[in-house]
Amino acid sequence: MVNLELQSVLEKIAGILVKRGQNVSLAESCTGGLVSAYITSMPGSSKYFEGGIISYSNLVKQNELLVPFSLIESMGAVSVPVAKHMAYGVQQKLQTHWGLSVTGIAGPDGGTADKPVGTVCFAWVGPGFERVTRMNFNKSLSRSEIQQESVAYCLSHFLKILEEQ
Repeated sequence: MVNLELQSVLEKIAGILVKRGQNVSLAESCTGGLVSAYITSMPGSSKYFEGGIISYSNLVKQNELLVPFSLIESMGAVSVPVAKHMAYGVQQKLQTHWGLSVTGIAGPDGGTADKPVGTVCFAWVGPGFERVTRMNFNKSLSRSEIQQESVAYCLSHFLKILEEQ
């Protein structure tokens, strides 16, 4: 169930995108389609949401989102450059105004000293716009909580971007 705060964010995003005649697509890894699920939980989301690609494996990142193997090999799948390529890849593949991506380590395993559990990289690309960031959510959170925090961050930050434009 969508909490009231996130529902408000989703309603505002919907209003802005519909008013502008724009659409959005998602490339998700550690959230496994959760951002897309939240978007599509809202009535009328078909007016602005084209779809998503769950790129959980590196192979899907390469084949479907056109992330270069050399980039994944050198930077790791959880990195700002990979998140950026994922966002551009889904935007191009699904032919949308906006492409958003999430890639991270939700745990409970898989973290390293450089990238502990809770490390999540995001990218938002749109008309003449690009923003990428890396967050370090509290590693003591559960896998599900890290995923939920990632969804909330991705969508609330997207709203801020839309409001700035």
